[in-house]
Amino acid sequence: MMGIPTVTKNLLIINVLFFFGSVVALKHGIDLNHWLGLHFFMGKDFYLFQFFSYMFLHANLTHLFFNMFAVWMFGRVLEYVWGGKRFLLYYIVCGVGAGIVQEIVQYIHYTIELSKYTSVNTGMGVIPMIEYLNLLTTVGASGAVFGILLAFGMLFSNQSLFIFPLPIPIRAKYFVIGYAAIELFLGVSNNPGDNVAHFAHLGGMIFGLILILYWKKKNRNNGTYFQ
Repeated sequence: MMGIPTVTKNLLIINVLFFFGSVVALKHGIDLNHWLGLHFFMGKDFYLFQFFSYMFLHANLTHLFFNMFAVWMFGRVLEYVWGGKRFLLYYIVCGVGAGIVQEIVQYIHYTIELSKYTSVNTGMGVIPMIEYLNLLTTVGASGAVFGILLAFGMLFSNQSLFIFPLPIPIRAKYFVIGYAAIELFLGVSNNPGDNVAHFAHLGGMIFGLILILYWKKKNRNNGTYFQ
């Protein structure tokens, strides 16, 4: 991994190791996604450390690839600009923030739709509500990745990006705004067959924005961090 800054490189390595470690563990009857994934806080298997551990797990190889590709493509640029410590802090804050937003959205869904039921039909059978709530588990670095996309769009707003399958380049700021709008639409649509945590993605962006604005205010007279 020549040319990749230290924190970005280590994040890539850790995520890959966690993924293949989870594959090996599952063959031995240990489901790391169950133990380290972020459970809904009303589930019996929820623990606070899951706000950190969940962002290093992924559902499948495709999930891992696209998240790590974004970390490599955009994260290394942010690390060069901010330095390793600040970039790592930003990554963790966005990931944890995404988990917090996901918990809030799940709770709202529970209070509106599910609180009046004692059991839920999952499509594979009817289970008690307490068991269903414990099945609400989130994994993936996507919240942190969306925070990275936001930061890149703010720091390099006019940078042209070639995004498949668009036939023309698009400026980073429009790419980020468009992506956020799509995530909001998909999240509000609440498609029953959609198991993507769209609001967690937006949560990563929200917490990233808050942190960037805080840094910007703190360093108002220092042009190091923003262009």
